[in-house]
Amino acid sequence: MPEVIFNGPNGRLEGCYHQSKRPNAPLALLLHPHPQYGGTMNNEVVFNLYQNFARRGFSSLRFNFRGVGRSQGQFDNGQGELSDAASALDWMQSRNPNTNTCWIAGFSFGAWVAMQLMMRRPEISGFISIATPASQYDFSFLAPCPASGMIIHGDKDEVVPQSSVNKLAQKLQKQKNIKIDYRIIEGSDHFFLDHLEPLNKQVNDYLDKMLSKAA
Repeated sequence: MPEVIFNGPNGRLEGCYHQSKRPNAPLALLLHPHPQYGGTMNNEVVFNLYQNFARRGFSSLRFNFRGVGRSQGQFDNGQGELSDAASALDWMQSRNPNTNTCWIAGFSFGAWVAMQLMMRRPEISGFISIATPASQYDFSFLAPCPASGMIIHGDKDEVVPQSSVNKLAQKLQKQKNIKIDYRIIEGSDHFFLDHLEPLNKQVNDYLDKMLSKAA
């Protein structure tokens, strides 16, 4: 699991990168939870996402937002972190100039940043949004949502009420040509403590379903 350092908009950024052996492999960018509440690229949910994509032949990158770990800079309330994510995608694309498929996935704060990046980068063709912070951030920018994807949430989430995510999922599901696979992990809190296995199972099931269609 090679560690990498690449240039971000506000200094160097630290990441872990898996280069696929497949020619023209698809890309996957994984974004971690809120930096001010202990979120890092080593978060278990993010690490599992990284592994799940890498096992399927994706070139996969998880990285620390500015001010986290060895990444330079300071927390910037989402705006700078969005720029960091764009730089991370640029870096991956520079190493994989012939790829034509890119997925993005994020957990909590990372899901919010991921969805914003998706609006700006038309090459992103799929997403996985975990513990989407729909009660804390405005997601009205998803009008229209540019790609189909998965939203997954715990029904015992104490940080983000399930009702707020229900509303967002229903709104997106009504959009033309967009399919949202919305799944609930029963008994899970915001951090999926003791529920990583069912979370992984649902993510893997969705990826298998979508990638078999694309094959």
